[in-house]
Amino acid sequence: MTLDGVILVDKPEGMTSFAVDIAMRKIAETKKVGHLGTLDPFATGLLPVFCGKGLKYMRFCEGWDKSYNCRALFGKTTDTMDITGETVEENYPSEGVMAELERTDYKAVRDAFVAVRQTEEQIPPKYSAKKINGRRACDLVREGADFELKSTKVKIYSIDINSIERQPEGFIVDFDVRCSKGTYIRTVCDDAGRLTGFGACAVTLRRTSVGPYSVTDAKTPDGLFALKEEGDTSFLLDAENALSDMPVLEMTTKEAEDLRFGRKISYDGAAEEGGRDYYRACFEGKLIAVVYPSQDNGRTILRIERLFDHD
Repeated sequence: MTLDGVILVDKPEGMTSFAVDIAMRKIAETKKVGHLGTLDPFATGLLPVFCGKGLKYMRFCEGWDKSYNCRALFGKTTDTMDITGETVEENYPSEGVMAELERTDYKAVRDAFVAVRQTEEQIPPKYSAKKINGRRACDLVREGADFELKSTKVKIYSIDINSIERQPEGFIVDFDVRCSKGTYIRTVCDDAGRLTGFGACAVTLRRTSVGPYSVTDAKTPDGLFALKEEGDTSFLLDAENALSDMPVLEMTTKEAEDLRFGRKISYDGAAEEGGRDYYRACFEGKLIAVVYPSQDNGRTILRIERLFDHD
């Protein structure tokens, strides 16, 4: 039986996001699967996977904000910006410096995170799934290719430090981040490390939320396989509910018919310049299409981004 909807996966450490897709194909019994927001192999946590007919909703969720918990080791820099990489530099604070940091409750470190919180642009790590002419940057690095990545706009809404723990060498900062799509937490660690002068790399990274979804509602691939064998598919979520935060435009009978046949519909509101402001076009409680306002010969109309009524 093909499963259509969203499966919330708690990705284990060491598993790639694409390996999760392969596993979900078996569980959903369909080749049509796609994950929302790639996680590095060393990272764990929430990976929403859209399956079957649910896949048609995923594109409208790609801009969702995300939340993470991270533990960063200060005093060590690696080429991947995480603990799995090759060491680039070690600059662990001396006993005297550690004593001063503890005396001030790590004020310099806290100030560094406050500064990083203001970041509006990031250069993605070269060891990442960022695409360069259709190729993943991490693959190009391993092939010895020489390339540069462009900075991207990001938004870091909050960084909350949970604890700072002294280690035999250096110290670990445990912190939570809420940020926009495309924000690399490894870069947050690296930036904070540079600002303190010690350098830093991520030791653990766990994604705790994606849009309205929480990792507390997710299950590991092994757990999902066990449930499926028992005939329990309660883990499957309705993909249409993923659009619940998208504003609704209620259609009249005529407007609903016009949408179904691809006809233009007049709209009294304004059209967003330089972007698309999506709405759910509904009739009698049923989603017909995702639409957006657009200018057409001096008047504002609703254009169809995706028609669902015929699916």
